Amino acid sequence: EQQVAEEGEGGWRGRNTSNINLNWDGVWDVMTTQTPDGWVAEIAIPMVTLRFPKTDRQVWGVNFMRNIRQKNEQVFWAPITKEYQLTRVSLAGTMDGITGVNRGMDLRVTPYLLSGGKQQRNGPTLDGSGFGDVGLDVKYGVASGLNLDLTFNTDFAQVEVDEQQVNLTRFPLFFPEKRDFFLENSGIFNVGAGSSGFGRHVDLFFTRRIGLSSSGQPIPIIGGARLTGKVNRHNIAALNITTQESFGEPGENFFVARYSRDIFSRSKVGGIVIDKEAVDGSDYNRTFAADMSLVVNPNFAVNGFLAKTQSPGISTGDMAGFFRGTWLSPSWSIFGEYIDLQDNFNAEVGFVPRVGIRTSKFHAEWDPRPGKWNIRMLDPMWEITYTTDQHNRLLTRRIHHMVGIYFEDGSSGWVYYNDHFEQLDAPFLIHPNVTIPAGTYRFGEWVYTYKTDPSRRLYGEARYSPQTFFGGTRTDIRGTVGFRATSRIATEARFNRSNVDLPGGAFRADVVALTADFSLSPEVTLRTLSQYNSVTREISNSVRFNWIYKPGSDIYIAYDELRLDMEPQFAGVRRASPWVRDRQLAIKMTYLLTR
Repeated sequence: EQQVAEEGEGGWRGRNTSNINLNWDGVWDVMTTQTPDGWVAEIAIPMVTLRFPKTDRQVWGVNFMRNIRQKNEQVFWAPITKEYQLTRVSLAGTMDGITGVNRGMDLRVTPYLLSGGKQQRNGPTLDGSGFGDVGLDVKYGVASGLNLDLTFNTDFAQVEVDEQQVNLTRFPLFFPEKRDFFLENSGIFNVGAGSSGFGRHVDLFFTRRIGLSSSGQPIPIIGGARLTGKVNRHNIAALNITTQESFGEPGENFFVARYSRDIFSRSKVGGIVIDKEAVDGSDYNRTFAADMSLVVNPNFAVNGFLAKTQSPGISTGDMAGFFRGTWLSPSWSIFGEYIDLQDNFNAEVGFVPRVGIRTSKFHAEWDPRPGKWNIRMLDPMWEITYTTDQHNRLLTRRIHHMVGIYFEDGSSGWVYYNDHFEQLDAPFLIHPNVTIPAGTYRFGEWVYTYKTDPSRRLYGEARYSPQTFFGGTRTDIRGTVGFRATSRIATEARFNRSNVDLPGGAFRADVVALTADFSLSPEVTLRTLSQYNSVTREISNSVRFNWIYKPGSDIYIAYDELRLDMEPQFAGVRRASPWVRDRQLAIKMTYLLTR
């Protein structure tokens, strides 16, 4: 299951967009059986999971897509042209004849019980302690399209850990949101440039700024409320959450209000207010923005926003603006965009990797279908990104040339070359022992990638990228191998290596990950994730067991462990390697009550 906002728009051919929420979990149940003619799946979705008006006769939009792996073919019940995906709900078919349906009180109450133990490193010893907690989530249908969510003593012990990444840039990395409370209707809050093609520019509201420290450590959430949904042509979203004092910092209150109105057939105008304040009143940060999305015709759309922030002691240079025009057809994908982020723009509850810049981008992509040589589609592409400071001095330029090939058997391959220019006004630390000095740099990046059909029992991906890099060289190697042993057991191994040789020093950065999934039944699953990062020298292990003992009610057993790949010395005593830094075992039970 997934939630879709704005028909999944905002990304590059449906990819890399926060308007498609893959991590959302709804309440539903399923049973399957095999017959002499094939197989049958029956899916039961409770009425409280769906949103529909309070009328006796219902008319719903619906569509179905079937993947025929033998022919690598997708078949839609209601036709969708090749440039769009199933998320294009405006092209859905119509389901009529539904009468007398009722959501009852439309009230869902989900209490939880949590218990567990943890150990944390304190010098040469591990200090252990137990913990236990209770909390509550409430969901109430205020209107047919409007939900009120309440949360008290919120806990996310069952949430999967982040996948490791190595940062070889001077900008922060983006990690997706995985916590249940923040995933519900998250697309309604979206205002920003998001990601288009390559790179993420600016998201004005990024929920990982709430309840997580800068290093990703949980900050306890006292409670909060969220109101989201649609009333006629009005889209409404409001959020208020308070966190506890943690890590020596005072608790904070976050308030977000988002409104937009549908105009014409598929366009809208709206705005957002984001307020972050310390509970003791010592600090604040606010963001205000107005945005619009205009669909001029079925193939051409424009969207953008104008934003301003407020922070103590800052009164000028705190504006931001974004504009994009997109043409999308079965054969062409073309867009141009412009972003202006002033020097003092400070969206502390957003994701803004870089400020004090003006970025222009143009992207052109042609998708011919030759119908021979076993080629389903070609994907030649050209893109230029041009970034200056606020005085129009060139800081970054990337010219991207690519040819992609998609074969009839489901495999694909890409070859591309990036021509980079970087102006560094200050040195930056790329590795604990290697610094890149200030200066002007020009370098080139080749990338060769091949991926097999991901639906096969044994599948894989290989990537090789030799390049010059900040006055030196860099070679990236990436490999993925996955194996589906049975319909219930699957595993995948991923390996990323970057060999970097710079005038200031050489180093190697490796990230290795191994996942294993065991589906004992549709209701009982076990997932493990083991990772190693050679830069931080961390080895992490995560195990998640989930039993859905009735729809909407779960038992979770979660174990997380972090070890360091080194042999520290404490008072002259050597300890075995790898040594445990911290670990935790948590058992959580939820129970859904509905009326």
